[in-house]
Amino acid sequence: MTIPRQLPNAITIVRILCAPVFLWMLLADAGADGALRWWAAVLFIVAIATDGIDGHLARKHDIVTDLGKLLDPIADKVLTGFAFIGLSILGELPVWVVVVVLVREIGITVHRLVVASSHVVAAAWMGKLKTVAQAVALSLALLPLWTVVGEWIHVVNTVTMWVAVILTIASGIDYVVTEVRGSRASRPLRGHRPSQPKDAGGSPS
Repeated sequence: MTIPRQLPNAITIVRILCAPVFLWMLLADAGADGALRWWAAVLFIVAIATDGIDGHLARKHDIVTDLGKLLDPIADKVLTGFAFIGLSILGELPVWVVVVVLVREIGITVHRLVVASSHVVAAAWMGKLKTVAQAVALSLALLPLWTVVGEWIHVVNTVTMWVAVILTIASGIDYVVTEVRGSRASRPLRGHRPSQPKDAGGSPS
């Protein structure tokens, strides 16, 4: 079965467009544990799940593009960033957590865009693990499960959020180290000059 070449990228763009809709739904009734809160959480979960769908389609049908490599991590950052901001506005997440996450995400996104003309930085394995951890932590935080299972779920939410924050910081450090090493490896050695051709007698030409 052949699919349109741009379908994976279209799914990625839809994920980006879902972000402001999700944020409005989350904040519309001040985060009350009503229908809008549940629907906002469901929209977030469905949108973040498409990350695996577009990547799978692109790899399966061999239609991975540089645009897709660039947009895919950006889409994840937009969606999770809006979720972090929304939870912070509702007072359910410390501001410092949002600042740490956004500094890491925005910084790396800007760097990706700056170097896009020379090379495309695809998401690394640690970055993907970070995205999964954030998706799980945010999904649990967004779903008002305490109304169903009780207040103990807040402990689970706290633990998963800490894991997500630690992986966010660690993957950011890994990204910087990888890019610095790659930059150094691509530079010619200072003071190195190519060897001069020699004549048959072995003296410099």
